[in-house]
Amino acid sequence: MVAAPDVPRASSDALLNAQPAPKSRNMGQIIRWLVLFFGGILMVMPIAYMISTSLKWPHEVYNVNLIPEEPTIENYTFVLEDGRFYWWFVNSIIIATITTISNLLFDSLVGYTLCKFRFPGRTIVFIAILSTLMIPTEMLVIPWYLMSQSFGWLDSYWGIMFPGMMTAFGTFLMKQFFESVPDDFIEAARIDGLNELQIWWTVAMPLVKPALAALAIFVFLGNWTAFLWPLIVTNSVDMYTIPVGLSGFGDEADVAWELIMTGAAISTIPTLVVFLIFQRFIIRGVVMAGLKG
Repeated sequence: MVAAPDVPRASSDALLNAQPAPKSRNMGQIIRWLVLFFGGILMVMPIAYMISTSLKWPHEVYNVNLIPEEPTIENYTFVLEDGRFYWWFVNSIIIATITTISNLLFDSLVGYTLCKFRFPGRTIVFIAILSTLMIPTEMLVIPWYLMSQSFGWLDSYWGIMFPGMMTAFGTFLMKQFFESVPDDFIEAARIDGLNELQIWWTVAMPLVKPALAALAIFVFLGNWTAFLWPLIVTNSVDMYTIPVGLSGFGDEADVAWELIMTGAAISTIPTLVVFLIFQRFIIRGVVMAGLKG
């Protein structure tokens, strides 16, 4: 009796691998792409409507069509020739830039200290800093205003900037990233004779560039779009920032939405520049900070 030849194991595995992929997997990918597609449309629509409205005449503003019937650049001409908008733009640039630099320095310095130094009460200090994130901004407006009034900071750059010169979120973000810096690097730098400030600046800071870039984007955008505090602390029109100034394009009887949208469209240029410069660090920085947390 002749035994039937055995089917090679390799050939049976090949047959299994040759089977088509389950349809459920393809369907899941299609659903994910559809969700991302429609989510992208929802995110782009406000920007598209803003640009469309900026190209409309006043009588077309309430027409929901994205393509203006009679496109015009008169709104851009009016806004750019308005001397007030120039000062609002400059004020926003100065405030957002200085505040961003301040956050990068002080948040990283405090985060490095809380991460790499061992001292009594370190955990209590860190928890106290994080607890400030639970306090609404509206509750801090009155203390900020009284402080600005007592020190003579009303209607000044410093009065607008001082509440955001350092943030609890930035401290937390930098501390989490400094955890990834090996202590061996720090000890080696100390053996080489570097002091603590030199170690922080020349050794630790270059290793947390993704966090610095992400923090710079968040702080710049936050201060560029800030409205409530600049509105309260400023009195003269020349000290307005862009969000506060644009709110003045209108009164109780009529609001010039075409001018507001035009100013908003122009004001997005610096934010786009910042994003294009640091975009490769955004996802990497946020994801890594989440994993460390």
